[in-house]
Amino acid sequence: MKASHLGLSLVLGVAASGLVALAVPPSAASDGRQRGQSVEKQMTEAANRFLALLTDEQRAKAVQPFATDERFNWYYVPRARDGVTFKQMTEPQRQAALALMKTGLSAKGFRKAETIRSLEVLLQQLENGRGPIRDPELYYFTIFGSPSDKGAWGWRYEGHHLSFHWTLKDGTAISSTPQFMGSNPAEVRVDGPLKGARPLGTEEDLARTLLKSLNDAQRTACMLGEKAPAEIVTTNERKASILEHKGVGFQDLRREQQQMLMAVVTEIAETHVPDLAQKRMARVAEGGLDTIKFGWMGGAERGQPHYYRIQGKTFLIELDNTQNDANHVHIVWRDFENDFGRDLLGEHYKFAPHNHGHDIPTAAAREHGRPIRR
Repeated sequence: MKASHLGLSLVLGVAASGLVALAVPPSAASDGRQRGQSVEKQMTEAANRFLALLTDEQRAKAVQPFATDERFNWYYVPRARDGVTFKQMTEPQRQAALALMKTGLSAKGFRKAETIRSLEVLLQQLENGRGPIRDPELYYFTIFGSPSDKGAWGWRYEGHHLSFHWTLKDGTAISSTPQFMGSNPAEVRVDGPLKGARPLGTEEDLARTLLKSLNDAQRTACMLGEKAPAEIVTTNERKASILEHKGVGFQDLRREQQQMLMAVVTEIAETHVPDLAQKRMARVAEGGLDTIKFGWMGGAERGQPHYYRIQGKTFLIELDNTQNDANHVHIVWRDFENDFGRDLLGEHYKFAPHNHGHDIPTAAAREHGRPIRR
């Protein structure tokens, strides 16, 4: 069967196979989301509840116009951002902020994000004050526009190693990218309550399993280089670059390998609540599964520096684990046309895609092996 005929049937078939499941456990409704309401309605109401609890001073920090350049100004390093932080909130405000997070992130995605945030405490201890400021309360919430089922608005949750963006128009969620998650360490190896934690381990393990299943011809096509780059190639570009389209093609994989590949993609999409994850997977399928290529650089064994990317007509996934002796992982999902809702919002909401003011080296700089040790 040609991949072009598989479409969503394969995506849904992967879920049915037991490799992945686009579903949140039934108990997840108790985490702040309401059964029977659309995700957009839940998100809008949660955003307004959060804003209603803020003081005027906090609201001035948290709210920006929708049509602002700041909406495209995203980072994943520890630095100050526009918005209001957990540190600046009262306990009721924090609970409202967490409830807002849960309208966008699945139960699994929320656990990953919170584990990553908790690693700031561990980093602070390991670095003993020698590195950047590590603080699990320096994560920022920013609302762009006025949350409503009319017109366009969006919001951002961002801090070290986490950057999530949601854009809505007329009561419909039209974008949930860029999506960035990182973990330092990738695996906690020191004694303590988090020992053994690998927040992004599944994303690595599923791809490695696929790599090891390839035959000689497939692996030759898949391997993009012996040495992995020091960082994800697209960094925090406002408009993601389409990278060299190399790797083993979806159509050149056996059926079970195609399912393995889609399991990786679905695992990353499932960071978001099911409705948004399904929209993401539908967009992948609509772009044509035949356009997807899987490429790998670096070692194949766990603990060796490695990088992979999955690129299709509409999207790009990059994962890099090279820093700190291959124990510091970054993973990003970009939509080439619709990050920040650019494509569906139309020309009026499109802004310059350049990276002015960003403190992360360019893709070209990093292609020469320059790491970002943050």
